[in-house]
Amino acid sequence: MTHRSSTAVTILLLFTTILFSSSSSAGLKVVVSILPVHSLVSGLMSGIGEPYLLLKGNQSPHTMTLKPSDVRAMSQADLLVWVGESLESPLTRVIDHNSDSERAISLLAIPNMHLLPVRHDLDWSRHDHSEHHEANHTDEGLEWDNHIWLSPENARTTVRYLAQILIGLDPDHTADYQTNLKKLLQRIDREEMAFRATISAVKDRPFIVFHDAYRYLEDHFGLNAVGSVSISPERQSGAKHIHKLQQKIHRLEASCVFSEPQFQPKLVETLTSGTEAKAGILDPLGMALDPGPEAYFQLLNGLADNLASCLGGAK
Repeated sequence: MTHRSSTAVTILLLFTTILFSSSSSAGLKVVVSILPVHSLVSGLMSGIGEPYLLLKGNQSPHTMTLKPSDVRAMSQADLLVWVGESLESPLTRVIDHNSDSERAISLLAIPNMHLLPVRHDLDWSRHDHSEHHEANHTDEGLEWDNHIWLSPENARTTVRYLAQILIGLDPDHTADYQTNLKKLLQRIDREEMAFRATISAVKDRPFIVFHDAYRYLEDHFGLNAVGSVSISPERQSGAKHIHKLQQKIHRLEASCVFSEPQFQPKLVETLTSGTEAKAGILDPLGMALDPGPEAYFQLLNGLADNLASCLGGAK
């Protein structure tokens, strides 16, 4: 490690030794890692306060960089909400170096969360989508897929649990949190029905995604994803796998190959060349969306519209 990087880590740890150590009289201070979860928390806190969002712009949660302002926000927070170490790994060091780290709520650890194991291969069949577990901390050796917000079922579990946490921290606003929770649950139900209606005519059509980020969406809505270009954004696919996927596109007559906004489309162009498959884009994090209570629902609507547009427009 260079002297400069060592100094930066030291400064970060000095800041984070006081993480969650104080509460401000100005109101409850909540910090949230990623935009979809931040949106749900924003809905719960509507009319009460605004949570602070850590991941902004086109950063990946796997490699997110904390700014001094982020560390300051965390040092003053009453509550930190994140998915977990397997997604926002840069936050792990921050949380582990604080005595009050129990104030950090990992969504993967919420009771009764619907969890799906990580798929360690790149080609799937329809039966893969039905295997699921409830969160069980005795299940040693299982690695959970961390894209849990893409399931409306998990969104409901999340807001129910966090509403109780917020009420415990801020009992003066109990009625407000309860009202906001009721509205959120009703909205999630409506958007879930709208999603099903949008993709109803195309949900059985086979498609390939850039990386395996959509298993909860597939499982919940019965979508027919048949493979990914890579297991994770950090792992590159070799020429042998690319050739295998090209053959699979032909064999299964895959309608679409979906990339993501932050990745160059050249690989998708290579995959679809000489096939009937179209190229589409899916954004599991809503990177182009403005933070706030509407962002989660805009994210779901965008996913539904892009799936329907590409799959429905395929030859």
